[in-house]
Amino acid sequence: MLLSKSLSGEPLNVRTVDWHRARVVSAGASLMVSLMFLSFAGQAVAAPGVAVEPQEVREWLTRIHTAANQRNFQGTFVVSSSGAMTSARISHFYDGTDQFERIEPLDGQARQVLRHNGVVHTVWPFDKVTLIEQRDVLSSFPSLVQGTDDNVADFYDVHLQPAERVAGHDANVLMLKPRDEFRYGYRLWIDKQTGLLLRAEILNALGETLETSAFSDVDIGVRSQPNMVLLPMRKLAGHRVVKPQLTATRLEAEGWRLRKTVAGFRQLSCIRRPLDRLATVDRRSASDHLIQTVFSDGITNVSLFIEPYDVDRHPRPAITVVGATQTLMSRQGDFWITVVGDVPRVTLRAFYEAVDRSK
Repeated sequence: MLLSKSLSGEPLNVRTVDWHRARVVSAGASLMVSLMFLSFAGQAVAAPGVAVEPQEVREWLTRIHTAANQRNFQGTFVVSSSGAMTSARISHFYDGTDQFERIEPLDGQARQVLRHNGVVHTVWPFDKVTLIEQRDVLSSFPSLVQGTDDNVADFYDVHLQPAERVAGHDANVLMLKPRDEFRYGYRLWIDKQTGLLLRAEILNALGETLETSAFSDVDIGVRSQPNMVLLPMRKLAGHRVVKPQLTATRLEAEGWRLRKTVAGFRQLSCIRRPLDRLATVDRRSASDHLIQTVFSDGITNVSLFIEPYDVDRHPRPAITVVGATQTLMSRQGDFWITVVGDVPRVTLRAFYEAVDRSK
């Protein structure tokens, strides 16, 4: 789940993990929502225990975008990792042209995440603060994997396992085993009728579960209710509305480069954003910004953050672990580098060692 504990003043390493996880999903929820979009609706599957051929994986991937965006459902999902549990209520609607999504975490500080297509409102009702972002600038997860992307078959072996039942629904079970040390494995439970992901596990190299995400209840095919999203989006009287300026850019244009690519990850997006996400643009100088670049192997993402080093704000170099999410933070000259993702530590180090100041 999102890791930020307050509206301002939290260390940047906390906020960058927050941004990464919000980036991985279309509306800022946990990994469960992002994996939810790995739905294989309408796909004929092989017999249990039989390896899924690369061409079949490609056929499934072509259906991801449609399955992600054109299913109506409401449910409660629970994320369990590192001995802790968090939960959220999610409603997703599609009316033939537009998508609407409402996510309400049931733990921690009260907030709502509301999405209408690419516009996302994060609302803190008691603090009367609303953050508005245009997420299509960030290229959200469901649109990452296209039918022409064969990376998944290149880096994961996919097998069908015996069917099971989850949250009252019959589910096919897929196992994704990584072919190298740079990514985790996944076990996915997919609703047989609709392709919606009902449960997901992230596994380490020993097959141990690092994080589990699952619906405790879900209704699929519910009536579309766009006003559940649109009405609270419009009721912002008395709120401090913050609209960070997100500017598409390139690492090279910002004076950075990767000396080499990392383990099949390709760059998806690069943006410049205000250093403090809840600060207005006019309070910051033109150079006081953070660069966020996102890479993907077709299943999981790695986010790279670059910002000016500040001795008062940055802790000493560290690596932190929260469930499957690892974060590496360290100084490079006058800059502070943060790399975060649901990947093994060796992957974060590979990105950190590859990033280089080019000017």
